[in-house]
Amino acid sequence: MPDTARRPRVVIVGGGFAGLAAAKKLRRAGVDITLIDRTNHHVFQPLLYQVATGALAPSDITAPIRWILRKQTNITVLLADVRRVEPARGVVVIDEGRELAYDYLILAAGARHAYFGRDDWEPYAPGLKAIEDASEIRRRFLLAFERAEKSEDAAERDKYLTFVVIGGGPTGTELSGAMPMIARKALGPDFRNIDTKRTKVILIEGGPRLLPSFPPELAERAQRDLEALGVEVRLNSLVTGVDSTGVWIGKERIAARTAFWAAGNIASPLAKSLGAPLDRAGRLIVEPDLSVPGHPKIFAVGDLAIVEQDGRTVPGVCPAANQEGAAAAENILRDIRRQPRRNFRYRNKGDLAVIGRSHAIADFGKVRLAGRIAWLLWLFVHIMYLVGFRNRISVLLQWTYAYLTYQRGVRLITDVERYKPPGPG
Repeated sequence: MPDTARRPRVVIVGGGFAGLAAAKKLRRAGVDITLIDRTNHHVFQPLLYQVATGALAPSDITAPIRWILRKQTNITVLLADVRRVEPARGVVVIDEGRELAYDYLILAAGARHAYFGRDDWEPYAPGLKAIEDASEIRRRFLLAFERAEKSEDAAERDKYLTFVVIGGGPTGTELSGAMPMIARKALGPDFRNIDTKRTKVILIEGGPRLLPSFPPELAERAQRDLEALGVEVRLNSLVTGVDSTGVWIGKERIAARTAFWAAGNIASPLAKSLGAPLDRAGRLIVEPDLSVPGHPKIFAVGDLAIVEQDGRTVPGVCPAANQEGAAAAENILRDIRRQPRRNFRYRNKGDLAVIGRSHAIADFGKVRLAGRIAWLLWLFVHIMYLVGFRNRISVLLQWTYAYLTYQRGVRLITDVERYKPPGPG
C-alpha cells in the first residue's frame, strides 16, 4: 500500500473519455492526481466526422482539459508526451526524460488508425482520430472540388470527383453518408465548370457486411440507406494498394484522387512498454478488475484495453470508456479503503450510428430502430454527451442551419499547399 504519511499519487495518462471519467470519480478522494495529455483539449470523437465534412468547427466538439477540471482542486494537468512506463520503479517518463512517480497509474492513452503494416498508404488515405485528422480530411475533400473546377481534362475531373472511403464501420458509414448530400445540395450552386451531382462516393468493406457490431438486419438497412443516398457499397473487397491516383482491390483499380481510411485501429505504443499481453491491435489484455496482468497498481482503460465480458469483447465506444475509467478509479478507492476490488461490468446503453440526413440505426437489445426516429435519437444523445453548454448550443444551431438550408457552416480550406499528392495535378 502507498506510504500513509502522504496522500496516494494517481497518474492518469490521457484526457479522453476514460481519463476524464477516472479523474472526476476521484475528485473528492484524498489523493493527488496528475493527468497527462499530449494535447490541451478533450475531443468528442463521435462527431469528428462532422468536422471532417464541414458541418462543425473544431471548437464545437473540443474543450480545454484544464477548463473541464478547473474546479477539481486535487488534480494537476500537464501538457506532455509520455515516453514509457517503468513499473519496477513506479514512474512514468515524460518529455526530456522527466520522471513522475505514481502509486496508481491509469493508462487511457487511446488508439490511432492502423494500416495493417502498410503505413506508406497513410499520406494518400488519412484516418480520423484527432481534430488534426478531421481538419485534414475536410481540406482534402473541399480541395478536390476546387481542383476539379480548374481542370480542363474530363477524365481528371472525374478522378477528383470520386471519393473512396475504406472501412465499413461507424466512421466509414458516417463519412460516406455525408459526402453525397454535401456535393449535391451544398456545393452544387457554387461551381460553374463542374456538375457536383456527378460526385461518386465508394465505400469499401473487406467483410461480408457493413457495421459488424450491429445486428444483421440493421446493417442491411444501413446499406440500403447509403445506396439510396448515392453511395456505392463494395463488400468482401480487400484493398491491396493506395496511391495518389487511385485505390486497388486486387487487380481492379478505382481511379480516384481522394481516399479516406476508416478500416482499423491500433493502440498507443505506450502499451508495449509494460511487457504485458497484447492483442493483435496492440491493446492490453486486462484482468476483470481492469488492472494490467502482473501490475496490480496499473489500470488500462478505453481504446488501450481489451475487456472480455460474457465471451464477448466490450465495444470501443464512448459509454464503455466512461464506465471503464470510473471503474478503475473506484478500484483505486477500494484499495485505499482496504476493501476488495470489484470486477468491471459493462452496462450497454445501446448503439447508434448515423447514415446521413434523417437516416440512422439504433440497437437497444430487444428494441431496434431505424430511419428518422433513430436519427432524432442520435441527435439528442450526442447533444447531451457534449462537454460544455456552449458546445451544445453551438452544435444545435449548426445542425439546425444545415438541416434547413443544406449548407455547411465551416467550409474553410487552409494551408492549401501543405499537401500536394505526388504525380500530376
